Amino acid sequence: MAAPTARFRHQAGQDWLLTCAPYPAAAAHAWDVEEFGEIPSGPLWRVVEAPLVESLSAIQRIGPARVGPILGNVRLDTAWWLLPPELGDDLDDVRGFTVRPAGWSLRCPPVLHSVHGRWWIERPDGSGRLTDPVLLAAAFGPGGYRHSAEALG
Repeated sequence: MAAPTARFRHQAGQDWLLTCAPYPAAAAHAWDVEEFGEIPSGPLWRVVEAPLVESLSAIQRIGPARVGPILGNVRLDTAWWLLPPELGDDLDDVRGFTVRPAGWSLRCPPVLHSVHGRWWIERPDGSGRLTDPVLLAAAFGPGGYRHSAEALG
């Protein structure tokens, strides 16, 4: 059983995710019937799609405390990273990335559990924290970004 603070944080993340939906009740209903909620990117965050295995390595390179929400799907070998909404063309040339435009709908499960093979690798925590695109690009680049604790050995 999760600690009370973890449950609270996960619920806060789910509440935050619902505030991102144009129709929160529709997303909550979809989750109640074990379907995906449709939440468009745009005003609060953008989405970058990347290979799942490389994403798991990138999380370790960046450091879990420095990444924002990341949705994963084992069946599709795909991860969706939530990044700041002002994302420009910074990541357009990173091999393996697909930068989704504002308005693109992220089909996601609730924060509290998986649905149809999709789960939150890094759950939203309610703070609105997102992954820095510079760190993400560096983590996927040659040699990859390494947070200071890892760089020092």
